[in-house]
Amino acid sequence: MIDLKVVHLNTYDGNGGAGRACLRLSDALNSIGIESKVLVYYKFGNNPSIYNLSKSPIAKAKAVFNIMSERYLAKAFSKAEVKTPFSLQWFGKSVIKNKLVQEADLIHIHWINHGFLSPKFLAELDELEKPIVWTFHDSNAFTGGCHVRYSCENYHRQCGNCPLLKMSGPKDISHQTWKRKQKAYSELNFHVVAPSNWMAQSVKESSLLGLRHTSVIPNTIEVDVFKPYVKTEAKKILKIAPEKFVLMSGFMPSKNDKHKGTQYLIDALFELSRRPEIPNEQIELVIFGNKDEQNPPKFPFKTTFLGTINKDEHLAKCYAAADAFITPSLEDNLPNTVMESLACATPVIAFTTGGIPDMVKHLQNGYLARYKDASDLADGIEWLFLHERKDEVQKEARRTVLSKFAPAVIAEQHAALYLKLVDDMPK
Repeated sequence: MIDLKVVHLNTYDGNGGAGRACLRLSDALNSIGIESKVLVYYKFGNNPSIYNLSKSPIAKAKAVFNIMSERYLAKAFSKAEVKTPFSLQWFGKSVIKNKLVQEADLIHIHWINHGFLSPKFLAELDELEKPIVWTFHDSNAFTGGCHVRYSCENYHRQCGNCPLLKMSGPKDISHQTWKRKQKAYSELNFHVVAPSNWMAQSVKESSLLGLRHTSVIPNTIEVDVFKPYVKTEAKKILKIAPEKFVLMSGFMPSKNDKHKGTQYLIDALFELSRRPEIPNEQIELVIFGNKDEQNPPKFPFKTTFLGTINKDEHLAKCYAAADAFITPSLEDNLPNTVMESLACATPVIAFTTGGIPDMVKHLQNGYLARYKDASDLADGIEWLFLHERKDEVQKEARRTVLSKFAPAVIAEQHAALYLKLVDDMPK
């Protein structure tokens, strides 16, 4: 038992990658004896162990107003063709009088956009005189508004001249947001946790947080849920013939998810289908996640759309049924889907970008294609299809997760950081 109370702050309860990572970490910490609780701004589910800041009808209405205002105002200021998430952070909610926050020995911040903790209410946390940890699940904390940066380096300076905004200039909204964050951060001491080496390097290069203490600690995953199954049996569940080579991907045709790189997936599959070494009738494609009902994409192989999968146990069996998981993401911190696939002993084929190389080891547990190179993505699929010892690649995928991302491993790393920060606080 570790005598420590931790409260995690996140906008939503498991809605999105950051929310899931937050809940998984809290469960892992509880399993090693730390008293860990999750407090969210807006609660979608019914999990009684997750605490809700917006319980009353009035509080809930205010939260909905803040969330929708942030989302639609950001769209109003952004260029119509822009598909990159952007936050203004004009609206917010104070948490310093919340009982869980007051009783905690340490506050752990996660994703707090969409009207939750604006710079003003972040700075207010300093009044509590508690150690604060902040895990960066995307780039927003050190930019003037964008969550995904691509090749833009304006965050190295003070933002401004933002390529995403309709009215862009040296003193535009991105620069104004940068200034508000700078003021808030100057009043608040916190320790940054970067889930990937790529994110840690990005923090180091930022003008807002380049001098902050940063630790690289990955997210975790439930290895007793996301686990290997006999592939032939898992394929039966999806009504797929056992001899088929199954490709799986999470298709996200959202207008705000350009960074998911869906077009590269489509291009890679069409190129693969034209290669003489690939018998098209042996390939089957399985897609989970959102489906564009208006403009369904055309794929060259037989395709099954599974839709949104809400039960992790079933999702794990879907991963296990696949022979390869393909993610064409163009920028991602430490995507849950990659870790989930590896945990189920399914190799991953992805671009060399973001935190993916922290998980995928080239030609060992998967294939890292050249950035934005659909042809190389196809090469990765072909490499695995023709591989004589697929079982060894599958075993290495599972070993990677058990050794580097298992709950006990990640919880112990966080516990060591927490205890050091608590000990370092002025007595």
